[in-house]
Amino acid sequence: MTGTIIIIGGGIVGVSTGIWLRRYGAKVILLDRSAPGQGTSFGNAGVLAACSMVPVTTPGLIPKAPAMLLNKDFPLFLRWGYLPKLAPWLMKYLSHANDRETRRIAQGLTPIVADTVEQHKALVQGTQAADWVTDSDYHFAYRDRAAFDADGYTWELRRAAGFVPQITEGAAVREVEPALSPAVGCLATMKDHGFIRDPGGYVAALARVFTDLGGEIRTAEVTDFDLSGGRVAAVCTTEGALPCDRVVLATGVWSKPLMQKLGLSVPLESERGYHIVFEGAVGGPQAPTMVTSGKFVATPMAAGLRCAGVVELGGLDTGPSKAPFALLRRQVRVAYPSLTHGREVEWMGHRPAPADSLPLIGEIAETGVLSAFGHHHIGLTGGPKTGRLIAEMLTGQVPNMDLRPYTPNRFAAR
Repeated sequence: MTGTIIIIGGGIVGVSTGIWLRRYGAKVILLDRSAPGQGTSFGNAGVLAACSMVPVTTPGLIPKAPAMLLNKDFPLFLRWGYLPKLAPWLMKYLSHANDRETRRIAQGLTPIVADTVEQHKALVQGTQAADWVTDSDYHFAYRDRAAFDADGYTWELRRAAGFVPQITEGAAVREVEPALSPAVGCLATMKDHGFIRDPGGYVAALARVFTDLGGEIRTAEVTDFDLSGGRVAAVCTTEGALPCDRVVLATGVWSKPLMQKLGLSVPLESERGYHIVFEGAVGGPQAPTMVTSGKFVATPMAAGLRCAGVVELGGLDTGPSKAPFALLRRQVRVAYPSLTHGREVEWMGHRPAPADSLPLIGEIAETGVLSAFGHHHIGLTGGPKTGRLIAEMLTGQVPNMDLRPYTPNRFAAR
């Protein structure tokens, strides 16, 4: 294979694409404005959430949304001053909150996430990054069986995708997860899942795998494309123009202005995610656990217990809010009353949220630029599969799945 491929973005999708392209023999340059793994991929619950194919926009969301936003104990926040700018995206987003659209989106997300553990292991096999990938169960903790049954719509979609939970009730819950509060009376456990012990460290290790395979990493910010003759001929950066034959755009929510330069207006917003690492924690979960009452995931990581899951809508330009961290701390204390720990480390970052909840994977018109972003909060889960699909497309292989649901051209003007 001849020619140079430039990947824009050093997160999980970008480095996964780079590794597979190098394995297929392509010449690859990876560009990012900072070190790999220090952006969106740094902050998350770390779970390889194979069963997470159900979007947020399920039926009934619209009438529930106002009460959610006004409830100080519900993990959804809105910066009200941002609402006028957010409104067009929000209207499109909520338009998918019906049964037909939810099922369509779930069917689209399933092939991206369902084999995540296998995809991560294929990515790291025989490399120094393999130690970060850990096999585990994935628990969903409920107050009681009635609370689990109230989530029946979501679990029905998971079952349709082949994910059937193992149910534990009553005192037996503490035999599985001793540190959980007695208020948790039901566990729905997904077997054969996994987690990453340090997502930022993991992506940095993958970047070293990429360079060991002969890939090149450069630090620069991309400003434009040279589309001579309608196809990309170079990437314009703060360090000058870089000639290339193809480009992969994997810059998450920051992809939106670059997509506009390619003629597509993507309804994309930041899903501002929060996490806290409780360093050296004792009295937390043994396996990743979604505490459904607080809508957060607690994961035992290398540095301590990481608790993540609060969502805020408020754009890219403002810093973290105090209320999401305060809520997360309250919910953690309720779920794990015996937790002790050292220092607390806060993080807030931006997850790319397309209005239709499906990632953008594929070539933009016939420009030679391929999009690889838009995974909402399942980027770590779906990153290696997405990278592999992009690498196959760029090297003349035919991916063994229908890629039409993810085409970026669905946002072309009609």
